[in-house]
Amino acid sequence: ESVKCECCGLREDCTPDYIASVRAGFYGQWLCGLCCEAVRDEAGRKKQAHPGVEEAVRAHMAFCKKFKSNPAVRVADGMRQMLRRRSGDLSKPPGSSSSNKNRLRTLSVQQS
Repeated sequence: ESVKCECCGLREDCTPDYIASVRAGFYGQWLCGLCCEAVRDEAGRKKQAHPGVEEAVRAHMAFCKKFKSNPAVRVADGMRQMLRRRSGDLSKPPGSSSSNKNRLRTLSVQQS
């Protein structure tokens, strides 16, 4: 059965039993594997302040909604992450990392 993540919108094909078990663990919400892990991580970090998975599900859904509503933010964030990874790439010549850092600064200034 095909099911759509209620956070990020990713579609997955899963068995009905698996879908039911995920929904049972997340207050009736279907979450993909990545969102499940993000919610569990959030619940673990905020254990003292906000016990429970329900608050973590709401927080993660709000986070995903922010990025789904503005595709330009997703593209800019993806580019920033790519440039960060490239700036740490050890296979490049020694002088090339400074140009990547300048591009990172330019991109972060443009986002502000």
